[in-house]
Amino acid sequence: MSFSTLFDAPAIEPPTVDPANPDSSPRRLLTARPSVSDSVFRSVAFFAGCITVAIMLAVGVFLALRASEALGVAGFSFLVEQDWSPESQKFGIASVLFGTITIAVIAMCVAVPLALGTALLISEVAQGRMRSTLVTLVDLMAAVPSVVFGLWGVFFLQANVIPVATWISSYFGWIPLFRVADASGQALTEASAFTSSAFIAGIVVGLMVVPTQTSVMREAFSQAPIGEREAAFALGSTRWGMIRAVVLPFGRGGIIGGTMLGLGRALGETIAVYMIISPIFTINWEVLKTGTNSVSALIALRYGESSSFGLSALMAAGLVLFLITLVINFTASSIVARSRSGAESD
Repeated sequence: MSFSTLFDAPAIEPPTVDPANPDSSPRRLLTARPSVSDSVFRSVAFFAGCITVAIMLAVGVFLALRASEALGVAGFSFLVEQDWSPESQKFGIASVLFGTITIAVIAMCVAVPLALGTALLISEVAQGRMRSTLVTLVDLMAAVPSVVFGLWGVFFLQANVIPVATWISSYFGWIPLFRVADASGQALTEASAFTSSAFIAGIVVGLMVVPTQTSVMREAFSQAPIGEREAAFALGSTRWGMIRAVVLPFGRGGIIGGTMLGLGRALGETIAVYMIISPIFTINWEVLKTGTNSVSALIALRYGESSSFGLSALMAAGLVLFLITLVINFTASSIVARSRSGAESD
């Protein structure tokens, strides 16, 4: 056969589709039908997701219905009033919400550096048995009950933190946030002025959320591409240079997502905070000074002794906390879901 004959051969016509029978399309014939097991799994997963969303909505509706009576009486003042006296129709969550946010912010200042360093140690430095041991220890730390953290904070940590708080107040008291003074403005130095503070509660809560943040960050760092890691080393980068140029930028989404998930946990912590703080119903800007409060601790403290209207007021406080944590957790989940393998958002 000559080359001219070969090139002059007629082209192969593509298969035609009968308009009266669309199923005769080659693409349609090659499409695989889902198996029974895949269909069952898809149905079960969809049903489980619907149940989860339904439970969450049911909780929100329940809180809204139970809180409607108190919110109808308090109105907008519920968010700006500091006192908590439902019996006298004068109540609000300004002070307890401020204390909740203060404790959560202090917890994040403690937890984020610890979680970031631990995650980098596990994913980038530790090898073999040491890595598996560290992962196990972090997971076990997450399983420690809140009441154990509370007992540890009251009977051990508080006594050892008071000298640190005193030092901070002595040298940085010119910053209003770190000042510890009485009503006349005189600086306080006795140890009793530094107990049961937002500072101590924040440290305990921060240590409680470290495992959650570490797990998210570690998973994000471990997904950094091997090719980019080795390329950084090939260009003469040190290990820290590779981490700074490859791992941290890739894991930015995991860092943000883990931080926000930990923040949601810190805002809702109850038992440990309840055991440590000395409840007050006024905004305390001095985070090192005795006295603070939180929404969850308020509910735990007043639930057993409240009247019907008092319970409605507590439900209103719980509704506000529920909405705040819901927004934070949804934001964190969206950041992680949009990232590359849960690592970096575009």
